[in-house]
Formats: sequence, C-alpha cells, structure tokens
Amino acid sequence: MPKLNIVSAINLALDREMGKNDKVVIIGEDVGREGGVFRVTDGLQEKYGPERVIDTPLSEGGITGTALGLAVGGMLPVAEIQFEGFMYLALDQIANQMARYRSRSRGQYPINLVLRLPWGGGIRAPEHHSDSPEAVLVNTPGITVVQPSNPYDAKGLMTAALRYGDPIIYCEPKRIYRAIKAEVPDEDYEVPIGKAAVAREGTDLTIVAWGAMMREAMKAAEELSADGASAEVIDLRTISPMDSDTIIDSVKKTGRLLVTHEAPRTGGIGAEIAVRVYGEAFTSLLAPIERVTGYDAVMPLFKLEDYYLPNAKKIIAGARKILRY
Repeated sequence: MPKLNIVSAINLALDREMGKNDKVVIIGEDVGREGGVFRVTDGLQEKYGPERVIDTPLSEGGITGTALGLAVGGMLPVAEIQFEGFMYLALDQIANQMARYRSRSRGQYPINLVLRLPWGGGIRAPEHHSDSPEAVLVNTPGITVVQPSNPYDAKGLMTAALRYGDPIIYCEPKRIYRAIKAEVPDEDYEVPIGKAAVAREGTDLTIVAWGAMMREAMKAAEELSADGASAEVIDLRTISPMDSDTIIDSVKKTGRLLVTHEAPRTGGIGAEIAVRVYGEAFTSLLAPIERVTGYDAVMPLFKLEDYYLPNAKKIIAGARKILRY
C-alpha cells in the first residue's frame, strides 16, 4: 500500500474517477499545463487531454459559473479556486445559484459539482491567501462543506464528493498538503460525508478539530497524556452537515469540551458546536466549553502568522483550564 501525502491522495482520487466517468472535467486557473499552483492536478491534462482538464482565465466568478452550467448540462465538474480568499469573488455564483438550484428547480436540476479551495494559513502567503471562511459557507443552505485532515480521508472524501449528487465545497488544508504521509489504498473506497471520526479515544476531555488543526489537536492530546489527562480527539471531517451525535456522545463520556479552529472566534463553527452540546449534553458538562481559535482580526502577514494561528501549546493551555475547573 503506497504512502501518500494529501496532494497525491486527492490527485489519485481525481485520476480514478476521471478514468471511470468521462463526464468528470476539471477547470480552473493553471490546473492543466501547470498542474495547479500546489500541483494537485499534476499530470491529469497530459493523461486526459485539454478538453477535460481546462485552463481558464483569471475569473473566479467565471470559473464557478462555468462549472454550474456544466453541471446543469449533465457533466461532473471539479472547479478549483486557487486560494480560499478569492472565494468571495465567486460568492454570487455559490450562494445565489449553485446552492439554490435544487430548491429552485424543485429537484429537477440537482447540481453534481465539486468546488476545490486550498484553505487556511501557515504557508507564509500574502493577504487573501490564508483565510478560513468556512462559517460563510456553512451559513449558506444547499452547500455541503468538507475538509480532510489526512491523506486517507483526502482520497475517500474526494471520491465520495464526486458521487454525492449535490454541490460540495472541498476545503484543502494547504499547511499540511505535504506535511503528512500515510498509507492510502489504491483500490476504490469512500469516506462517508456527514460523519465525524474519533481519531483518538479518551475519557477526561473531548477536543474537536478539523483540517490542519487536527495535527495540533493530536499533539496536544499526546502531551496531555503525559500529564495523566486522557483526551478524546474528534475529526469533524464534514463541517456541514455537521455530525453532532458523535460530538455529543463523546462529551457525555468525558464531561468536557474544547473546540479549535483557525477561523475568527466570533460566529465561528466552534460556537455552533458549543450551542449544540449545551442543548443536548448540558447536564454531562463538568466545566464550561472552551474555544481555541483565530482572532477577530484579519489574518496578519507572515511575521505574526504563528501568533495568530492556534497551535498545540494554546490547545494544551485551554485544556488545562477546563480540566482544573
């Protein structure tokens, strides 16, 4: 079984589905000849030709609108927006068109479409290249939002997304694109959309994370274990629709919850998780819920990027706070 990083795992999933289904097409800036700015689509144009791996002009609204038209016409487009900060230029197409087509057409035009976005900070990029605006997408009915944290899930989630039958935003945590290698089966498999994973079992504290923050959460859990504290770590995987049950079941067992994400604190996914847990597991809580997040400020340039981003040290401090409560 080969060991792949997230870039190679996504590339493999796209390759396999393109080979099986000639309706799958890839569009975006530099996705063809250059293989994408992060080389996720490397080699696919050479293999499948420029009519199926299509380089587009620099127009995020145009890319998303073209993908929408292809999907309405029965194709299965995988569109790439080169960095998540440019998503706002396509938000009209995403929120007013793509997310509403099934409802607007009373189910006559389900949109089978995957929109890929390299996501988050940690790579010393300029402004508009390091944000985590998942709360904007989650607040848009009709959109499914997923984010893998490891190569196995990256392939399985992409495969599932291509067979899902509704529009999916596939957020790719660029900070760990090549930071993790893991065994990835060559054969066909799917990671279920809408289902979180218990990445580490524990009894004293539940930590919920996704994407690049999973690596920090697992580091924190390992260090906490040296202190005698047993942390259960949950990888959300699908941000919307959210798997509340897995989180609530864990909190009922551990009695404590910490949620961590790169995005700003106010209105973030952590707040939504906290409200659901307060509503369903309030009597199980032994301490207030803790959030370890980005700040309510624009992501700074590289000199302050490490200060802005949550890390294992900050998670440990938050965990110790509620363990002492």
